[in-house]
Amino acid sequence: MRKIGLVGGISWVSTLDYYKFINEGVNARLGGLNAAQCIIYSLNFGDVQAKSWENSFELLLEACESLKRSGAEGIALCANTAHLFADRLQQTVRLPIIHIGEETAKAVKRQGLKKVGLLGTKFTMEMDFYAGKMQEHGLEMLIPEKEETRDYIQYTLKEELGVGLINPETKASYIAIANDLVVRGAECIILGCTEIPMLISEDDFAVPVFDTAKIHSQAIVDYMLS
Repeated sequence: MRKIGLVGGISWVSTLDYYKFINEGVNARLGGLNAAQCIIYSLNFGDVQAKSWENSFELLLEACESLKRSGAEGIALCANTAHLFADRLQQTVRLPIIHIGEETAKAVKRQGLKKVGLLGTKFTMEMDFYAGKMQEHGLEMLIPEKEETRDYIQYTLKEELGVGLINPETKASYIAIANDLVVRGAECIILGCTEIPMLISEDDFAVPVFDTAKIHSQAIVDYMLS
């Protein structure tokens, strides 16, 4: 088994899911009392927020280098937005980084879909690092049209889901926002922030829903056991 390094704490709430999914995946494959051989570097998300995501490369680099020194053979960034720096981190640390956008695009393509609707942080929705991975796989990506809607998603991710708060009104709003993407032609919905599955799931929609935390975790297990 390869030893994986997880950069977590972004947020700690979704890092719990990663730890659970990865260990369940390893045990399902190997049986018995086998579990994941992993190291977690849990960042203080407050430090990331204080610097803002755009200025957090050094924080993420320190985490990755610490994991490498501890014996990690590969690295997973346990947040979609952290992949803003994935390519640069991989080049600097010289360890493979399992890319959440790449793995999600592969999962969408396996179902023969072409147009995806994305919900995530403002950075994930608006910047090129995620859309680029979709385009590389021939996928078209739709995001909420209004900036105020994207601001609302950003606010609730930070102030509610990031601290484990589940608000029924927020759930209803997310469902409406996602359904608007479907009306615009999205054939599926990507939950492009690892906290969003705490709030909505495939049970809430008539189209396929892709949980990026689960997709990423499965890819991590595949890497560890390959």
